[in-house]
Amino acid sequence: MTDSYKGYTLFTIHKTTYLIDNCGQVVNKWISEYDRGGAFHLLEDGSLLRSGKIDNPDLPYGGIGGIIEKFDWDGNLTWQYTYSSSTYSQHHGLYPLPNGNILILAVHVMNESEALKAGRNPENLSEGVLYNEAILEIEPLGNNDGTIVWEWSAWDHFVQNFDNTKDNFGVVADNPQLLDINFLGTAEGNADWLHFNALSYNADLDQIILGSQKLSEIYILDHSVTTQEAKGGSGGNSGMGGDFLYRWGNPAAYGHGNVEDQQFFGQHNPHWISGNFPDGNKILVFNNGLGRDISYSSVEIIEPTMAGTYNYEYNLGEPYAPAQPEWSYTAPNDPTSFYSRILSSAQRLPNGNTLICEGTSGTFFEINEADETVWKYINPVTSQGEVLTQGDDPISNVFQVIRYDPEYPGLLGKDLNPSNPIEKGFNIGDCK
Repeated sequence: MTDSYKGYTLFTIHKTTYLIDNCGQVVNKWISEYDRGGAFHLLEDGSLLRSGKIDNPDLPYGGIGGIIEKFDWDGNLTWQYTYSSSTYSQHHGLYPLPNGNILILAVHVMNESEALKAGRNPENLSEGVLYNEAILEIEPLGNNDGTIVWEWSAWDHFVQNFDNTKDNFGVVADNPQLLDINFLGTAEGNADWLHFNALSYNADLDQIILGSQKLSEIYILDHSVTTQEAKGGSGGNSGMGGDFLYRWGNPAAYGHGNVEDQQFFGQHNPHWISGNFPDGNKILVFNNGLGRDISYSSVEIIEPTMAGTYNYEYNLGEPYAPAQPEWSYTAPNDPTSFYSRILSSAQRLPNGNTLICEGTSGTFFEINEADETVWKYINPVTSQGEVLTQGDDPISNVFQVIRYDPEYPGLLGKDLNPSNPIEKGFNIGDCK
């Protein structure tokens, strides 16, 4: 039986980000003025990069953030950048790039006339506006500033077969590299019809992966393009500009299947598996199960078929490969005992184990290759910051967790002597 992988687990709840060891003892923590706003990362210099939530009554978007913060190891705020207004905001995802820049997800409000001009069916415009999704690359400047140096917008990559007098008219099934502006998924005509909830990056390929909760798909984009090339369908390493290089999870979204072919259901946290284990460019996803006939979650690995170094195989009229996930985890015996309708994450660890965050229950657990649970932890902090005894209700939602190897550069030379666990009445027994 494979033991738990020894390392340090990072998670954010309320305004505090905790780094704990495998015994639940706190190794470090960072406190912000802002409630959590989605993703976070421990950087290679030991700094914490996190998003914070700016209340935005003019933009009622679930998972909204608005401010990006960087704290040093000692908890000092060293940089922040605000991207928030009545018509746009950062939300959910952010990812640090090797050059020191930061990718963020952003939502932009498009008005009714813009949506209709783009070919949206007016019957599917129940709120009178439509939310566009974008990726921005921010170059940090000074202590409280940054500049946008690259941008991709979903609005530049639509297709529609509803109105031949409007923009983007074409055959949806002939354009899998584009997004059907009238495919609703679970959005039911609401303004928030895409709800991108994840952002990750592959430095070897210079590509970005995204996830749409509402459409139950993941997408891969070419980051090597310029901002101008990102608006079109040519340029970059792939030659495809800002169009989708690959998509997977719901072939009905691009006219290549029906409801029976759907594989993802409101998924979160798609990212490439990389590191010191032989998984190549495989993709790990927490498949929430939102909208399945039976409510259960799963964790899955897929391996796209490459066509050359930077592109992905596509056969005309067929969904993107693979036909099925390569690996899947569901709860043994009773799949419905493991279910998180929103949030959540998974991480493949160097010893082959998988760390899973069941977000809505605030439960983190690690399984070995035999699907046996070898480590478990329940977040003891409420969304208001109240500390409870381990496992007590009410349990607070957790967006994701990340475990770092003891040899991770951001931990080297740092004081890792643990303090007490977070929860009241703790008892770690003989945990080491």
